[in-house]
Parts: sequence; structure tokens; C-alpha cells
Amino acid sequence: MGKERIVFFTSLLFFIIFPSLRFAGITTESPLSIGQTLSSSNGVYELGFFSPNNSQNQYVGIWYKGIIPRVVVWVANREKPVTDSTANLAINSNGTLLLLNGKHGVVWSIGETSASNGSRAELLDTGNLIVMENVSGRTVWESLAHLSDTMLPLSSMMYNLATGEKRVLTSWKSYTDPSPGDFVLEITPQVPSQVYTMRGSTRYWRSGPWTKTRYAGIPAMDVTYASPFSFQQDANGSGSFTYIETRLRSRIILTSDGSVRIYWHSGSDWILKYDALLTSCDIYGECGPFGLCVPPKCKCLKGFVPKYTEEWQRGNWTGGCVRRTELHCQGSSTGKDVNVFHPIANTKPPDSYELASSATPILFTEDCHQFCLDNCSCLAFSFINGIGCLVWSQELIDVVKFSAGGELLSIRLARSELGGYNRKSIVAASVASLFLFIVLGSSAFGFWRHRVKHKANKSNNASQYAWRNDLEPQDVEGLNFFEMNTIETATNNFSLSNKLGQGGFGSVYKGKLQDGTEIAVKRLSSSSGQGKEEFMNEIVLISKLQHKNLVRILGCCIEGEESLLIYEFLLNKSLDTFLFDSRKRLEIDWLKRFNIIQGIARGLLYLHRDSRLKVIHRDLKVSNILLDEKMNPKISDFGLARMYQGTEYQENTRRVAWESWCETGGVDLLDKDVAESCQPLEVEICVQIGLLCVQHQPSDRPNTLELLSMLTTTSDLPSPKEPTFVIHAREEESLSKGLITDNEISQTVILGR
Repeated sequence: MGKERIVFFTSLLFFIIFPSLRFAGITTESPLSIGQTLSSSNGVYELGFFSPNNSQNQYVGIWYKGIIPRVVVWVANREKPVTDSTANLAINSNGTLLLLNGKHGVVWSIGETSASNGSRAELLDTGNLIVMENVSGRTVWESLAHLSDTMLPLSSMMYNLATGEKRVLTSWKSYTDPSPGDFVLEITPQVPSQVYTMRGSTRYWRSGPWTKTRYAGIPAMDVTYASPFSFQQDANGSGSFTYIETRLRSRIILTSDGSVRIYWHSGSDWILKYDALLTSCDIYGECGPFGLCVPPKCKCLKGFVPKYTEEWQRGNWTGGCVRRTELHCQGSSTGKDVNVFHPIANTKPPDSYELASSATPILFTEDCHQFCLDNCSCLAFSFINGIGCLVWSQELIDVVKFSAGGELLSIRLARSELGGYNRKSIVAASVASLFLFIVLGSSAFGFWRHRVKHKANKSNNASQYAWRNDLEPQDVEGLNFFEMNTIETATNNFSLSNKLGQGGFGSVYKGKLQDGTEIAVKRLSSSSGQGKEEFMNEIVLISKLQHKNLVRILGCCIEGEESLLIYEFLLNKSLDTFLFDSRKRLEIDWLKRFNIIQGIARGLLYLHRDSRLKVIHRDLKVSNILLDEKMNPKISDFGLARMYQGTEYQENTRRVAWESWCETGGVDLLDKDVAESCQPLEVEICVQIGLLCVQHQPSDRPNTLELLSMLTTTSDLPSPKEPTFVIHAREEESLSKGLITDNEISQTVILGR
């Protein structure tokens, strides 16, 4: 009896500890099956099978252990999911790691190995899945050499021109589809190297050249920034870019919409440390050749004019600019006489640069200037610390003007573009001075007459200018004060033909300034309920916010009782004009609608977490979502939440979120006109997120970062609980019928009249 008891407890102990022993690694004898996981020894990473949104497709991936929602950082079988419940990850007798789809054979493998004595697979503390030879311990394969869409600490992108090897990041097709998407992130073999995001064969974003400690096109990486990156480049045609961040729970990700983002985990939440795409100027070549992008619009470099004027005025800047005065340079001496260089500070250096090489060392900006001046093919130069002298002999493309940081770029112009001290200039200056004297004298006389004539209205005008004075000390960057006559001319005296919409705040009109800029003018009515505080709030808020999913304010006009806000004009107006129009709703299929949802989420994340000011909008609705020419959403109407008096349809929509979810997962909420173009799982997750956002307990609601993660990455979402407002609505319905039902017993309630 004693021996049997010992055997029993020994067997029990074996089965208790067997799983952890078995899956310390994958061997020929112990494959990894669906439902089982392999953890790193430090408990940070986990390997196993996962299914995006609980679909039938199963993928082998690595994710952060214990973090909800799940964040997948590597996927093995990106293009070939398995669907057989008996699928497993195994090592064959030849030492090869492969994924078997039940009886359907091999769907993924690491390829042939040289592990003659067999091998085993382990998940390291760095999140690196390795296959090592049993006897020697030599690593024959590792996942960090086969990146998905994510870089973990100590992982690298690289190229080798001799072998043709290249290691890149490839985006997911969508947040629910790990298969290779449209975007690839790679480092270039040019000297100095830079990082590109490619969309197919087209450049979509770039970092600017590497300066040994930072990228010149990313102003956030200034001298105070402790760089978590290392770049090595040699003369043999190879280079590597390594993420050397010491935080284990941090990552660089190439998103399905082409942005490069860096996240750190605080212990309780993900913190967005960097986003490559914040404004339209971050898109490669937004302003075309010889264009300068000053967020959020384009202008031509000095000495250049738009190539296609009408397109440029309509906001299509991709045609770029052309030189106004041709260069005449046939040698160094001639070049010195007729050419000059115009400096532009705080720029992102253009693409297609070359590192200047000369028999004489180029050690200073002056040497770089002389080198470019002596070469007629040199169109621009920039001397950058850590690099040296960069020169350009091709079109200047992807030039961005930063508010701070960046480099000094000097572009070559004909001397006449900067003016000279000849006789004509002196005569012109004299005439201009005389004219200015006359104008000033007339203005002074007119001002005196004006003060005498309008003294009775002094109090009203004082009120107007007091508002302006209240605004100016707020340090409102880039804010313009428009005159009323300018706006009246632009809107044709606020004609009905220019009216874009009407709301509780007043009316919105389309306008066109004299320079061709199209604007939207919000004319606040005296009955809008928005006073001075709200008016100033909106101006100050929006002027300090810069994001591609937020509308941009250009200025304001305050005159008498009139209060006007001037915005950038967005071609496709607001989202409600599409959703509630039987014809136009057909123009936005599910893909466009889902992109709009994601864009709104990105805008809210910026407002809540990443902007200089922490902003809660409080009045987000479809009429406040504006759409540009590419159907990109922009959130508008800040500062108006207090004015808004609620929705007329609130009582009629208190229960439909929940009942539809219980019956069909929310799919029947979708507009039937776009049902054929939808992905049911995407619709379901949108409804599920909406329900999670209205949970009674704040701890059950996702924050904005979690919300965006749910929309853009693979995650297992928690199930929502029945919202409190549904319960209350049911109780009110019972009360209205004079009945309260509890435990299947009906009671009559007497209600007062």
C-alpha cells in the first residue's frame, strides 16, 4: 500500500509539472499544439497559436505575455493560416522547425538546416525564437532575422549588397489580417543611409539622413534625446540599423496604414513615444519638386513658382514648382558672378542627396558653400554635423519646414532673385520711399478724421479690440486676424450659394481669398450660446493642435457683433452629408468607413494623450467629422460642447446597441447599401468596442490608446457587460406600462398623473 501511494503521488506530481517541463522548448518528441504556449524564462514573451478575432484561421505568433489586449510582435505563417485543430509546430528528424496543418502537410518551415545531430526550439528573454543544434548549441535559425511588422529591442533591419540579403519590416494587411500589407520599412544603402517606408515601388515616408546619433528629418531626435538606435555602415556594401532600447516591453511597429510608431509600456498602459505621420507634410513628396511643405500646406521655394497654377490653387501640390529665373553657370568664375545661395533654416533635407568628396577636406560650412559654388551641377548644399557636406544635383523633393530643429539648407538661385545694388534698384527704392511717405501721410490724416467722426462708437470698437487683445497674449501660433471686408469679398457677402451648412452655432460658408486659398467660414450667431470664453477656447485649442486628423484653423474675425472663425476648406464637407444621403452613401463602402473610424480614433488619441494640451472634445458627432479630398477624416468644432444641447434621438437609441449585439454581433447595424463590401468581423469589433466604451464601471472602459490598438492590431477583446442605460430603459418601459416584473411575479404600480 505504501509503494502504491508513493507511485500515485509521484505520477500526480509528474503530471502537474509536466506541461512546464515539456514546453521549456520544442523538440522532435514534444511539438507545440493549438491551445499550448511556450514562454520565455523572464515571463515577458509567449509563443503559441492565435486567431484574430476568434476566426477559423490560426497563426503561430509571439506576443507580450499577460498584456491585454494581446499585442502580437511576430508571426510565422503570415500568408498561410492553418485551419485544422490538430495543427502543430514541430521539429522533424532533420532538425527543421515546421508548421503542420494536420493531415494537410507542411504550410511553413524555416528551411533546411545543418543540424545533423538534431535541434530544439526555445523562446529567449529577448522575444527571439531560436532553433539550436542539440550537441553544439549553435543557433541555426532565429525569428529576429525574419521580422514581421515589429522591431523588438536588439532586433535589426539590414542590407548586404554582396549577398542580396535584406531585412525589412512589412505591415499587416489590416489589424485582423497578418498577411503582408501594402507597406515596407527598409534602410537604404546610400551614404549616409536613411529609412524609407515604401508603398509598393513608391516612397511613402522617409527619415532623412543618419547623422551618427539621429535622423536629420526627425526633429524630435535632437541633442537632448537619448537615442535608442545604432547604425553601422561599412565600405563593403552592408549596413544595419539596431533598436537598442533597454526597456523590454517596447517596440517599433509599421502599421497597416503606413505609419512608423514607437511604443513603451508603462507597466499598466502603452505610451506612444513617436508617430511618423502626424501631418500631411510627413507624406513623401507632398509638395512635389522644389516645393516646401509648411504644415499643413505647401509653398514654392524662393525663386520658384507653381508648375501648374490652377492645380496648385486647388490644393493639388504634387506637380511642384519650377524655377522662375534660369541659372547661368558655365564655370566657377561665371557661377560666382551670377549665382547666389539662399538659406532656409529648420528644414528636412531633401531626398537624392550626395556626400561631397573633394581633394581638399570639407570641414566647415564655408568649405561646403565653396564646393557647391564651384560646381555648376550643384543646386543646393547643407553642412550637417555628424555627416559633413551634402549636395544636391537633382530636383529637391520632400523638403519640409519645421517649427524648430532641422537643418540649414542653402539653395542656388540667380542673383536677380535676391536683388542687386544697381541704378534701377536705387531708383525703385526712391520711388517706393516717396510713395510710402505719401501713404503714411494720407493714413495719418484719415485716421484723425476717423477718430473725430466715430468718437460716438468708441465704446463698441473698444469692446471689439479688447477681444483681439485678449487673444494675442495667448501665444496663438500662426493665427491671422482677418478684416470683415476680406471675408465678405471671399464669401460673396455670405451668399446662399456659398452656404455649406447650418447648426446651432450659426452657419458655415465657403470662401476664396484673393490668393486663391479656399476657406470655410463659421459665422457664429448671437443665439448660439457660445460666448467669449467658448470662442477664445476654440481658437486657442485648435491653433495649438497639429495632427492630420484634426481640422486646422487659419484665423478669426471679430467686428462689432460678428464673430467669425476661418478654417481650411475640406472638399468633401462633413461625414453626415454622405451617411444621410441615399446617393452619396453609396460612395463610401465599408473599407472607406473603417478607415474613417480609424482616423477618428487616431485624432482622439492625439487629443487625449499626445498633444501639448490634453483635450476632451465633448461633442463628437458625424456632422463634426470633416472629410478631405482623399476622404481622410478631420475632427472639428472644438470649444462648442457647452453650447450643444444634446441629441433629439437619444431616447430612441438607448437599447439598439445592446439588443443587436446579443442577436447578431451588431452586424445588422451596418448600412445595407455597403453590406457587400464589409468584413463582418470588422463590423462586429466596432460594435463591440462601442459597447465597451459605455460600460458602467470606468475600469471596464478602454482608454483611447487601447481603443486605437483594438482597431489597428490583433487583439482578443473582452466581452461587454449589459450597459446600465439598457437596464434603466427596460425599467422605465416597465414603469410606463404600470408593471414591474421580478422573479416572474407581476405587480401593478399606481402612478401619479
